[in-house]
Amino acid sequence: MIGAPPESAPFGCLPGTTHPPNVRPHWIALGHGQQAPAKLVLEHSSLVTSLNFAGLGLPDTLLHALTAQKFTTPTPIQADAIPPLLKGRDLLGIAQTGSGKTFAFSLPILTHLLAEPRRPGPFQTRALILAPTRELALQIDEAIRSVAAGNRIRTVVIIGGASRFRQCEAMRRGADIVIGTPGRVRDLMNTRELSIATAERFVLDEADRMLDLGFIKDIRHIVSALPTRRQSCLFSATMPPEIASLAAGLLRDPVQVSIAREEGTAPKITQSVRFVTTSGKQALLTELLNEPDFKRVLVFTRTKHGANKVAERLEATGIQVDAIHGNKSQPQRERALRDFRNGRARVLVATDIAARGIDVTGVSHVINFDLPAEPESYVHRIGRTARAGAEGIAIAFCDPAERSTLRQIEKLMGEKIPVVGDIPAETHQSRPQAPGNRRGGPGRWQSQRSGQRGMRSAA
Repeated sequence: MIGAPPESAPFGCLPGTTHPPNVRPHWIALGHGQQAPAKLVLEHSSLVTSLNFAGLGLPDTLLHALTAQKFTTPTPIQADAIPPLLKGRDLLGIAQTGSGKTFAFSLPILTHLLAEPRRPGPFQTRALILAPTRELALQIDEAIRSVAAGNRIRTVVIIGGASRFRQCEAMRRGADIVIGTPGRVRDLMNTRELSIATAERFVLDEADRMLDLGFIKDIRHIVSALPTRRQSCLFSATMPPEIASLAAGLLRDPVQVSIAREEGTAPKITQSVRFVTTSGKQALLTELLNEPDFKRVLVFTRTKHGANKVAERLEATGIQVDAIHGNKSQPQRERALRDFRNGRARVLVATDIAARGIDVTGVSHVINFDLPAEPESYVHRIGRTARAGAEGIAIAFCDPAERSTLRQIEKLMGEKIPVVGDIPAETHQSRPQAPGNRRGGPGRWQSQRSGQRGMRSAA
């Protein structure tokens, strides 16, 4: 039954917040005179919006910080998620990587903390944010610090690969916000050096990646220790059944926000695939990296050993390269990312565990040295390029043994990936042929007409 909105907001509601333009809240009766939005009907799916941050109901102190960093226009996920989160609603957000999810959940958390200032007790936190990787946790912390500077907001990062002693000492003073990975968070909970019994806000970011990495048991254990009276939100790029089940148990009457990409506004990633045997991949990679267009390159391998081997062989040819994977210590991973950002390392070789934690602008090429075991990981890998409105190129190397994986990736993406070079006889399936250059051809997000010069189909 549709009715008028309630006169008072749920737990944690801040006065003066409103739904943004282009969002129509639908209200349903809950019984006993209570009503709440059944869902938010999103009327846009672009990556930009005319609404500014000032219209979302954020406090002046955060608006000044955003303006100082030249953030004035929220992305769709921010415009659609911030108002209901300010009203205290639980939220389920579906949006691709690079869509601005971090500010979508962190700005409401900061708003609530600033509106109700109080010091947490020793080893306690007022908000908990879980991320699948160390790199992503550190980036979330960096983003929060950038807008919370000067507001006496204390954050603590709790991740593996870093000093456990220092993390415990930091928690001795309590934290307004804890950002961590599930394994280390649960570790400190087990030794009572982290208590989440007073956490008022909970965020589960990149939930589908958590599932891929096998963190579901840790997450369920952590959630069971949270207070019943809390605000929760879950963000994910995809919604497999396991994540839907997790969301059903975690969220209470959530607002559902789904930001879909449209062809004209999606990242412009030019994709191509090259059929090459495993033994020939290293030579092809070295050949490509000798071209001047390959300015900042991210190379993905399936295994940690493979990443080290690829990096060592590239370094032997004089290419500035580093590797990042789960066996690297946290200082090593941070140094590798820093060198990749500042240009000291032109190439970074990584495994999937680091894929969503690598947020570096200006990545010109992503090369899938090995195709990923999970088709969804391919999307997250190539999403490391074409960030912040730039264009990018994604190249996949495919050994004959990987053809079934390639077909699964193409099925997920809904189209064939154009081929550069010869097409083995077994793969002749009316596949488009990319133009005869080493940079690859059109892909899902940058299509070209099949009649263009150099484009042909395998018969």
